[in-house]
Amino acid sequence: MYSQEDVLTFVEEENVKFIKLAFFDVFGVQKNISILPQELPRAFDEGISFDASAIAGFGNEGKSDLFLHPDPSTLCILPWRPMDGRVIRLYCDVRYPDGSIFQDDSRWILKQAVAYAQKNDIEINLGAEVEFYLFQRDEENKDLRIPFDQAGYMDVAPKDQGEDIRREICFTLIEMGIQPEASHHEEGPGQNEIDFHYSDALTAADHTSTFKWVVEMVASGNGLEADFSPKPLADHAGNGMHINLSLPKNPELQEAFLAGILDHICEMTVFFNPHKDSFLRLGEKKAPRFVSWSKENRSTLIRIPAVKGGQQRIELRSPDPMANPYLCYALLIYAGIDGIQKHRKAPQAIDVNLYTAQRSVTDLLQKLPTTHAEAWNRAAASDFIKQFIPAAYLHAYR
Repeated sequence: MYSQEDVLTFVEEENVKFIKLAFFDVFGVQKNISILPQELPRAFDEGISFDASAIAGFGNEGKSDLFLHPDPSTLCILPWRPMDGRVIRLYCDVRYPDGSIFQDDSRWILKQAVAYAQKNDIEINLGAEVEFYLFQRDEENKDLRIPFDQAGYMDVAPKDQGEDIRREICFTLIEMGIQPEASHHEEGPGQNEIDFHYSDALTAADHTSTFKWVVEMVASGNGLEADFSPKPLADHAGNGMHINLSLPKNPELQEAFLAGILDHICEMTVFFNPHKDSFLRLGEKKAPRFVSWSKENRSTLIRIPAVKGGQQRIELRSPDPMANPYLCYALLIYAGIDGIQKHRKAPQAIDVNLYTAQRSVTDLLQKLPTTHAEAWNRAAASDFIKQFIPAAYLHAYR
């Protein structure tokens, strides 16, 4: 892990010419300021100011000065920039002019959730499976909404035209210190998925955010448009962001953690599915509709994947890639620990296909919110959400 001195030495010895100081708005959209190497010591000591009133959820013109303080542990080289005169990226903490933490920063919200888990002696690792579409562009670089290929789930080349793109994405991630686990074509035409190894919650969120940026950069470099929206094509599978949580090998703890997520999922849904189109995806083509769980069953909200050795995983299947991963991971930690503290028991597992099940089965199950308005209202009425999510975020997601 890099220290402040390590970063300063790296910049000097590796001919770094620009430093991108990156952070995220309330929706998880990456923002950045580029500085020159001679400004880096000041960034570490004093921070670099920016206009917070121009960032979604960060404030108004009346009190708009905030400062970026680089997190040295997040140093990475941007491989798509020249090697002679390198560019690096550092994620940042956001602070007020007096140096105190800006507590409406979603990365800080996740840090607090991690500290809360540590206080409760619970170790949680996370990893995401992120789906995306690749679309063709015309000569003027406009998105044509034409899928890059017509391949299906786990097809091979030449039908799968995304193979080389995924390989380039994986190599780029490796150069940036992120280890992919697997990549393949997904169900939709032009749809792809790349998975990476689980890690601690903050690193996992950083990796998820970096991954989306890399996909967009590599796609653009190949004359394509990467689309992470929840329902790019009406008649085909939407994009999901399945979140895997690895917990200690303690069956009672795992059950209580799972039950806590099920208890609070409807209140959290607006943050996992933040767009109106998110609700066009839920309920079809392996995207869940009901508050349910099972082992291996891909029609349920949560499934327990079959594993050989290693940690047992809980896979949440409702989020989509437009969600802010820092908020998602924080809320999952809080919900799971709430289940542990209340000694919650999971409901009966559902071992039937919920997409084709009879109404006598589905009528007994609670549904996820079916519209953005319903999801927001559930969050707005939730004491659980108000305890952990700033009011500015709730307002921004309306």
